[in-house]
Amino acid sequence: MKTTKKGFTLIELIVVIAIIGVLAAILVPSMLGYVKKSKIQGANSTASTLAKAANSAVTDLDEEDKVPADGTVKGSDCTAAATTTEVADAIQTFFNDFKDGGDDMAVSFKDGVCIAAAVTSGAYYGTYPAVYTAKNWKTTGFDPADLDAALAAAVTKATT
Repeated sequence: MKTTKKGFTLIELIVVIAIIGVLAAILVPSMLGYVKKSKIQGANSTASTLAKAANSAVTDLDEEDKVPADGTVKGSDCTAAATTTEVADAIQTFFNDFKDGGDDMAVSFKDGVCIAAAVTSGAYYGTYPAVYTAKNWKTTGFDPADLDAALAAAVTKATT
């Protein structure tokens, strides 16, 4: 009588599990890097869109002979504007989330032009011009969890 074995031995199963474990140990850290990189790029893209919306808003205000003063506009709290809320209202026309974002978004004006923008996206901050990348995220020299510091870094990059 001849018997045939069907299935895998315990040794074969252990070898396959070990190979899967090694592959997972190699791939998971590199995949986490891609996720971080894409979140930072997404935040930088949103900041760029916000800056373009702010410049479009300034163009509309300029047609009414209203020019924002140098300074920062954050959500519904305007510290530099033709009037207290006109710049934020004009930006919201082009970028719906601006006033709703509150302290999550800020733009900086100089000579009637938006020169920098900063936004939050979860734990990541994006700026225009782009200050943060996946490579320098932790080595920027200040706490990137501070929107004002992120905006100041973008203003510095824009003016140098």
